[in-house]
Amino acid sequence: MKKSFLKIAIPLSLGALALIIFNSCSTGIPEKANAIQNFNPQKYLGQWYEIARFDYRFEKNLNQVTATYSQNPDGTIKVNNKGFDYVKQEWKQSIGEARFVNSDNEARLKVSFFKPFWSGYNVIDLVDYQYALVAGKNLDYLWILSREKKIPNHIKSRFLDKAKSVGYDTSKLIWVEQ
Repeated sequence: MKKSFLKIAIPLSLGALALIIFNSCSTGIPEKANAIQNFNPQKYLGQWYEIARFDYRFEKNLNQVTATYSQNPDGTIKVNNKGFDYVKQEWKQSIGEARFVNSDNEARLKVSFFKPFWSGYNVIDLVDYQYALVAGKNLDYLWILSREKKIPNHIKSRFLDKAKSVGYDTSKLIWVEQ
């Protein structure tokens, strides 16, 4: 009986572990969201200020947050995130890599800071490569980015309306002090 149990328990345990790993590597996009088409990655490179975000443990207590994107020699994108932890009074930095899910003219990427774990990064609204609304793999992840430390009210309203239409609860946004 013990061998029979092991023959069932081991494959089930491995299957459950594989499912957990697969879910943590999801590069999806929310059901009602669409990534920007005719995307120009070269115009998106450079520094962005984080204007707003949902609260995530990896960005907990961070202000003055920036994301800087640059081209790696192999064609992937280097992601350099920095922010000031106002509780610990210290700067935090995280370097990662982004890759296009389909093609580089669709703003649908996967990002990893801890390989082999990847997550979705989907630009779902973009204004002149100056302001971006970025959705994660599901409705738990959302960012508003700007090339400047502030965002005009009409862009803010546009992004909030778009996020709500996708299904985001925008009342959960944290407005980052720059």
